[in-house]
Formats: sequence, structure tokens, C-alpha cells
Amino acid sequence: MIDSSTIIAIASDHGGFEMKEFIKTKLETAGYRTKDFGTHSDSSVDYPDMIHPLAESINNGDFEIGIIICGSGNGAQMTANKYSGIRAGLCWNEEQAMLTRLHNNANILALPGRFIPLEQAWKITRIFLTTDFEGGRHTKRVDKIAINS
Repeated sequence: MIDSSTIIAIASDHGGFEMKEFIKTKLETAGYRTKDFGTHSDSSVDYPDMIHPLAESINNGDFEIGIIICGSGNGAQMTANKYSGIRAGLCWNEEQAMLTRLHNNANILALPGRFIPLEQAWKITRIFLTTDFEGGRHTKRVDKIAINS
């Protein structure tokens, strides 16, 4: 479980801006602190410009966990997963959020900003933040994800 003393890194492109602002407000109301990597408006931007700095900061250990949002969630997830220490999971419902933490020890939640309602995104986020990695048989699988070359 991610406790409220943890700073949650968050970023989006223009397609996820509304959802990012909504989630950020909900997180802060729930007592979490956030680090917003942008974007800061709904003007068109390129998602890698926000996602790379967020993913790099988690990969380097500056932050423990993050939330990324673009229109479909796919581009943001693909960008984040280029880093060896990142396990970003694209989630459209609560069960996916639970399983990506429980079985995959995901450290970034990717959300599809244009495909799910804001309240659904908040439910997914809460599940993601309150589910712990199960470990056990999943540990050896997670350890095989990164390519360290």
C-alpha cells in the first residue's frame, strides 16, 4: 500500500490533461502529495516530453510510483516502459489495477484519458495505490521483465 507520505509523480499529454487534473485534486484531497510533470494545459503536446522525465525520475529512485495519462494510455505506457526499472500497466478497470500491482509490481499506472469516465479513473487509481505486490511466485517473473544490457 502506498501511504500518504509518498509523493506521487503524475504526467499527461493534452488528451489526458483533464483526467490528470481531476486525479491530482482527488489525490491531494486524500492526503497525498504530487509532483506534476505536466502538461499544464489542454494545448496539443507530444506525450514523450512529459512521460520521459517522469519515468526517468522513478527509474532513478527519485519517486516510488507514478500515474501517466494520454488519450489511449498506450503511447504513455510504451514510452515509460523503455526504462529498465519501470513496469507501467495500462488499466481500464479496477481488476486490471489490482492485478498489475499484485502480480506485476507495477510502479506506474497508465490511464486512457479519452476512454474512461473520471470517476472510474479515480477508482482505478485508488485500487492501484492500495494494492501491494503479492511476491512469491510472481517475484521471479517480475525479475525477468527488465533487459539489463
